[in-house]
Parts: sequence; C-alpha cells; structure tokens
Amino acid sequence: MTQRIDASFWAGKRVLVTGHTGFKGSWLTLWLHRLGADVTGISMTPNSTPNLFDAAEIAKICRHHICDICTPQHFVPLVREVRPEIVFHLAAQSLVREGYREPARTFETNLMGSVYLLDTLRTLDSVKSVVMVTTDKVYYNQESVWPYRETDRLGGHDPYSASKAASELVISSYREAFLAARGVAVATARAGNVIGGGDWSADRLIPDAVRSWQAGQALSIRCPEAVRPWQHVLEPVFAYMVLAQRLYQEPQLAGAYNFGPDSRDAASVAQVVDRAALSFGLGQDAWYLVGEPGPHETGWLALETAKARHTLNILPRWSLLQAIDQTMSWYRDWYQGAAARDLCERQIEDYEAHR
Repeated sequence: MTQRIDASFWAGKRVLVTGHTGFKGSWLTLWLHRLGADVTGISMTPNSTPNLFDAAEIAKICRHHICDICTPQHFVPLVREVRPEIVFHLAAQSLVREGYREPARTFETNLMGSVYLLDTLRTLDSVKSVVMVTTDKVYYNQESVWPYRETDRLGGHDPYSASKAASELVISSYREAFLAARGVAVATARAGNVIGGGDWSADRLIPDAVRSWQAGQALSIRCPEAVRPWQHVLEPVFAYMVLAQRLYQEPQLAGAYNFGPDSRDAASVAQVVDRAALSFGLGQDAWYLVGEPGPHETGWLALETAKARHTLNILPRWSLLQAIDQTMSWYRDWYQGAAARDLCERQIEDYEAHR
C-alpha cells in the first residue's frame, strides 16, 4: 500500500510556505489547509494573470505576506515571527527561458533566497523539518536514456538549472554545518515536469497550449521529441508533505529525493500535446513545429525514484494519461465557469481516494 498522509499529524502545525502564490505553492497551501495546518505564506505577487492563487482565493486560507525573499531586512523578521515547525521552500525563479533573459536575478533568487532562509532557520528553536524544493534539472546533463539518481553529478548548462544545482550545495552545507546538530532535518526535493489545472505561467507547455486553443489557434512547440518525466502537480505536492512528516518523525532521513512518474510514463512533448488536445476536445492539427528551437534545453530527462519508493513508500497514483486528463478537465471546466477552489478540492479528494 502506498504512503498516506496523517491528518492528525498536520492539525495545528505551524507551517511556512515560501512561494505560496505560485502554481505548486497554491495547491500545497490549499491541501495543508484541508489537513488543519496553520499556514503562513511568504512570496512575491503571482507572476501571471489569471493565476491559481487569486482564482482559488488562497489568501483567505493562510496568513498571506507579499515579500521578496532576497530582501533579508523584510524577509527575515517575517520568518522569525512565524516560528515555523515545518518549512516548505518553493519561492524561486522557476522558468528555464526566463533564466536566459534574467540570469543574475535567477541566481540571486534561487541561490541567495535559500541562503537567507536557511541562515534564519538555524537560529530558530521551533523548526524540525524543512523541505527545499529544487528541480529535476539539477543534474549534469549527459542526454542519457538512463534516469538520474540522487547521487549523480550535479550541474547546469542554463542559468536556471545551474542556480538550482548551486542551491543544492548551499542546502547541503547548512544541513551538515549547522542544522543537523540542532535536530533540524533538511531535505531537497527534485521533482519532474509538473502539469495541472491552474498554471498560466509563460513558456510552459500546457499553459501555452490552453492559451492557444482558447484563442482558436494551433500551439507552436520548439522540441516535439524532447522527453520529460511528466507528472500531475498533486504527485509532488503529496510527496513534499509525506517527506516533511517523515523528516519530523525521523530526522535521519534528511537528504536528497527524486520524485517523478513511473518510468513507463516518460513521454515526448508531442505525445503529451496530442493527448492534451484530445482530452480538451480538439482533433488533428492542434500543434505545429517552430523553425527556431530557441535556447538550449535538455533533450532527454528521466528520474530514478527508487529511494522515494523504498524509503518513503511513495508511488505515483495517477498514470500520465490520467494526469493529462485531470489537467485538461480542470481547464475545460474552469473556462466553462466552474469555481477554481471547487475544482482543486475535487481533484484532491479524487487523488486521496486513489490507491
């Protein structure tokens, strides 16, 4: 049987979520609220219009603070005020192409943001469990068909990937030099490409597809044969919560963890778009290839998730086809007038019921 979340554990826990206005952060905050956690969010304003944070009215279910994590004079006092027991760090510049446009800001946010947070946490006696969310792109890209393990070499061709790989070194240093001795368990969570309802970020496959199709246009894609470890957003969000709970109870589990789909569900961009178009109610000619591929991006990326399976008992619940269908049904229903919060609540319930 796969791992389950213990609602009694989360009830009343003081939880800090950085990046709570983002796509994954909004889903995470909502789920934590459902479990009875006392959630505080610190983040910049949402980066798109529309966005899930506003659409699902997430500000109403948490202590909501707008703050740049790279302004320690503002950020640090907020963290101290919360005195969190559990921390999820999702605040980041999370787009590969934006990293090419704004490399210095990407490094500042993804690297120094982690430094400011961890440096504050090492002075607090309330903290027991910290999940630092990085990415599957922290690995040195060898374009190998073999999935990456947590022990593989880190690296990064583009600024986003390199900034996240660098943050892994910072996190490891703070864990070993300061936090482990204080009984604070710190883990990094490296998740694959995430899809799900409520994401309207620029330069992401499903949001770009939805925008194009809603406008009656075909989707232009750069690298149709690129393979990614696609998964529904509820998969890593669930994994983050399980990991945080286990770290709280068993601090010796601190370290790095890959979270991704079953290896059989690795699929190309073209395959994902074809299924998404079908699920969205479209026929042929839903996409076309752009002549210029754009900046360098990894062609083949897959994760080995044996550690998460064996140590945390975390297994994917939804197949790729289910993930795509759930995602496109969310968008389809939202554009037809359904409430975003209701759609999210319903999918969380469906996910919890799936064994």
